Amino acid sequence: MAITPQDNSAFMREVDEEVRRDQASEFWKRWGAWLAGLIIVGLAGFGGWLWYSHSQNQAAGEEAAALSSAIERYEDGSTDGLDEALAALSESPRAAIRASALLQRANLALRGGNEDAAAQYFAQMVADEDLPQPYRDLALIRQTSVQFEEMEPQAVIDRLAALAVPESPWFGSAGELTALAMMEKGDDEAAGRLWAALAENEDVPGSIRARAVQLASTLGVDAVPDEPVDMDEEAAPPPAAPPVAGSEQ
Repeated sequence: MAITPQDNSAFMREVDEEVRRDQASEFWKRWGAWLAGLIIVGLAGFGGWLWYSHSQNQAAGEEAAALSSAIERYEDGSTDGLDEALAALSESPRAAIRASALLQRANLALRGGNEDAAAQYFAQMVADEDLPQPYRDLALIRQTSVQFEEMEPQAVIDRLAALAVPESPWFGSAGELTALAMMEKGDDEAAGRLWAALAENEDVPGSIRARAVQLASTLGVDAVPDEPVDMDEEAAPPPAAPPVAGSEQ
């Protein structure tokens, strides 16, 4: 009996399905173990990443709490064992924790009269290329301030050249140190111009502007600003500046 077109079509579909089943079976026989292994490795890697992320977040929180406690102890004057606690935090892989701990160690050293140790901590921050630039700039100014008396005037000027310009958020502190170095060097003309620029810059803290007016006048430079200087005014902190005592003043 002849096969009708409808029956022939059904037969071909059954053959196609059987071929696909055979191909799928062959595929899984050949590659199934590999695919299963890849899936297991992928799931293990994802689980490992979740664990690592959680552990890092937990460690960061613990370090932040330890740093906050250390700063409170410093402010309260409870310094027993404080440097050891800060030393551990200054090795943190997290830049903000590391930088803040080093700054606090330097503050602690200065409180104890150990300027060499403080300068060393500041220098360590300056050399740390993984730190955000505001931290490193702050450390450079603090280091220069600590070492000012023992440095050659030109060395001070060269070190702070990039920061002692009106465009810099650190112009006040860097400019003041640079102008003092210029006076030490005997370059009163350049110092007078810089004192005048500091006095006239409204972004510079009032205490520095007031000193700039006085020192400019000793050099015969009229640096009186148009508006009276507010000695109590606070300068806006530079972008992303770390919230640590002793930055700009």
